[in-house]
Amino acid sequence: QVQLVESGGGLVQAGGSLRLSCAASGRTFSTYNMGWFRQAPGKEREFVASSSWSGGNTYYADSVKGRFTISRDNAKNTVYLQMNSLKPEDTAVYYCAAGKRFLATDRKEYDYWGQGTQVTVSS
Repeated sequence: QVQLVESGGGLVQAGGSLRLSCAASGRTFSTYNMGWFRQAPGKEREFVASSSWSGGNTYYADSVKGRFTISRDNAKNTVYLQMNSLKPEDTAVYYCAAGKRFLATDRKEYDYWGQGTQVTVSS
């Protein structure tokens, strides 16, 4: 079992930055691939970024490539999402997730989910 708790969301102006954190419980965190997803009101939950268990491999949705960076610190059981150059269309609830499939982009490949943290970008 892995329990995930996100933090770091908030309200920011367009062009600003936020860093989301996702703290995981359990000793097996370092064996999981981690992903970030987001869900805007009235829309499906969509893939944002994923990291391999080591952090050595990452993958991004085209919409965030070059602006967002996923990283992880296995010693702290934490994965991060650094978000720069934020746009109003980035407004959503952001979720972290843990799964076993390498760099998965499909939410069905993830076994554990956090409760989400709200990110609001004003224009």
